[in-house]
Amino acid sequence: MTGVDKRVSPWLSRRLFLGSTAALIVSGTGAVRALSIGGALPWAPGTATPPTVVRPGPWMFFTADEASAIEAAVDRLIPPDDRGPGGKDSGCAVFIDRQLAGPYGHSEGLYTRPPFMPGAATQGYQMPDTPAARYRAGLKALADYVKATFGGKPFQDLAPADQDKVLGGLESGSIELKDVKSAAFFTLLLQNTQEGYFADPIYGGNRDMAGWKLVGFPGARYDYRDWVEHHNEKYPLPPVSIMGRSDWTVGEH
Repeated sequence: MTGVDKRVSPWLSRRLFLGSTAALIVSGTGAVRALSIGGALPWAPGTATPPTVVRPGPWMFFTADEASAIEAAVDRLIPPDDRGPGGKDSGCAVFIDRQLAGPYGHSEGLYTRPPFMPGAATQGYQMPDTPAARYRAGLKALADYVKATFGGKPFQDLAPADQDKVLGGLESGSIELKDVKSAAFFTLLLQNTQEGYFADPIYGGNRDMAGWKLVGFPGARYDYRDWVEHHNEKYPLPPVSIMGRSDWTVGEH
């Protein structure tokens, strides 16, 4: 690099080179104008768009019957035991409901133009239906199948063993739902249940950080570098949500 003082560190030399290159590009095209910033940060505090906190309340996407079926299903996918609550009490159904009512449910930010064709397992879902549409169709087809097979009962009223039998049939594809690929619907439900169990509680699931406590995940702590190299050791501190911790809230005196 001609003209660069060799006493300057290689990193600074690289910065000078990249900066001069960018200046040449800007001056050469005339299409972009550089913005010089000095003396202050180029943003103001509080201007970011934080996640919307999910609050308790009525269902936003599911009907009452759909919500009951989903709550029963997530509680069989992640059953409660002596190590912690199951999918229902940890808020997985609430998480899925809010996700389907939001951008995820409408496939916002995804390319959804044709042509459509089944993709490989590593490519994920490649068809036009949104997650919201897939749930609506899948839950209706599941309800119809269960009522026809179990004397008119809805899924949520089945014995746990029968619920497991139905979910296992969906997973294997041995149960055929009308106009719905049962294995694909099961995969979607299982994925969203797992996401709800381990996502930050700000999104409605992982209530009381039950999923994080189960696996010893520290959560959104700003710094835990002291423990990164402590392999096979239990992390000693409680997890922290994006919202903080309830025991950090100062009560009224």
